[in-house]
Amino acid sequence: MAITTMDPESACTSQPQGSLGKGGGSLLSGRGLGAALGPRGKHYVCGSIAAFTNIVVTFPIQKVLFRQQLHGVLAREAVRQLQRDGMRKLYRGLLPPLLQKTTTVAIMFGLYEDFSRVLLDQVPTGSGIPELVTRSFAAALAGTAEAVLTPFERVQTLLQDHRHHGRFQNTAHTFRTLLSEYGVKECYRGLVPVLIRNGPSNVLFFGFRGPIKEQLPEASSRAGHLVNDFVCGGMLGAALGIMFYPLNVVKSRAQSQVGGAFRPCGEVLLTVWRERGGSVAMLFRGAHLNYHRSLLSWGIINATYELLLSVLILKGS
Repeated sequence: MAITTMDPESACTSQPQGSLGKGGGSLLSGRGLGAALGPRGKHYVCGSIAAFTNIVVTFPIQKVLFRQQLHGVLAREAVRQLQRDGMRKLYRGLLPPLLQKTTTVAIMFGLYEDFSRVLLDQVPTGSGIPELVTRSFAAALAGTAEAVLTPFERVQTLLQDHRHHGRFQNTAHTFRTLLSEYGVKECYRGLVPVLIRNGPSNVLFFGFRGPIKEQLPEASSRAGHLVNDFVCGGMLGAALGIMFYPLNVVKSRAQSQVGGAFRPCGEVLLTVWRERGGSVAMLFRGAHLNYHRSLLSWGIINATYELLLSVLILKGS
């Protein structure tokens, strides 16, 4: 199985051109955009647009999941909480994940490509270092760089937690309050679980994305490629979501606190474990919804990213 399948461009360029739009009226259908972005910029732009599409579609599901992670309640109770909050607050807290996710996914895809290119150029010919190792290191570096945007996850957590509805009004107000009353450090509460999650999950995502797609039925049309990319991204997202679910529980609990001591990850996990009666099932409460949300989210992200990338590549050629 070729290691170069980790490079998304290799998969995109083989897609059929027949269904692409004609004419230069639209932004994506013009050759100028691909040329303006250059060979590097298109990965950042495609990743950002893919994340935007995903967040708008799946945000209500994420709010239900967040309530389950934070309070250990059933999905029905989490939905009832949102119903009591009202429709006006359903998309409360949308801006932080929108800003955070559009930027982090852009970084994830863009920096992965940039780091891969730089590292592969630095590896001497005949060194014996497998390309898989180099690309895995590039993926880990990209994941670590994403963690610089942890404050957006922090603010999202506070805005989604109904216990803080009376204190924090919106994204800007929450940032101002945290910075003026507690300082920059408070914005990075929960950074450690984010770091532990991002690097390994990126390595696994980029490492298995190509090989999984190779095992799917060969696509002969744009719709076929779109379905394969959705299935590939969704399967990986769902599996990684379950694998790293306890870390997200720890992150949510840590970031729901305002002020006070910064507690180690292990201590937070032990607290949650005890509160939920030492039950694995309770610790993973909400994991089934997270599975379906991740399946949908990463299916949308991967399929949208590959579709946009293929349009830019083919129109730029």
